[in-house]
Amino acid sequence: MRHLFIIAKRGFSTHIQEKIMAVLTQSQFDSLIDRHFRYEAEDDVDGVLSTLVDDLTHDLVGWPAGVSRDKQAARAFYDQMFADLAGEKVTPVKRLYGEDFVVDESIWHGRAVGNPMGIPGHGRPLSFRILHIFEVAADGRIRRENVWLDQAAIIRQLSAPVEPVAVPA
Repeated sequence: MRHLFIIAKRGFSTHIQEKIMAVLTQSQFDSLIDRHFRYEAEDDVDGVLSTLVDDLTHDLVGWPAGVSRDKQAARAFYDQMFADLAGEKVTPVKRLYGEDFVVDESIWHGRAVGNPMGIPGHGRPLSFRILHIFEVAADGRIRRENVWLDQAAIIRQLSAPVEPVAVPA
């Protein structure tokens, strides 16, 4: 069950400012994050965007285009990611929960179908550790997503020589 609390705090003026803080259960956090990951695995950009607020902060640390501050910029990120990577599954390792955030450590599994990190993937299998910090808005959608990838593992796997494919005679 979702609980809403009204917290009143006094600013420098005489006006009372109200802030609504959402407190989700662990199950509700898991449902949101799992749905977000499922949309990513299905290459469903609109589905992924439906889990995000309009004025989000989306930060894949080290992404050349920098931090996304709205859904259109996030769409461009996901379009590029889905062109480069074909996700198959995410294996959870550990989740930590706060009042309005989740830290998720997982292993991403899939294929490098494009040029992730500028390296030709050749459709090779790829697995790497990934750490997310999700902050959740009062409406139960993600307002901030910070992502760290094990870039060394990605580069090591994609830099390995491509195995030649035997062609039947």
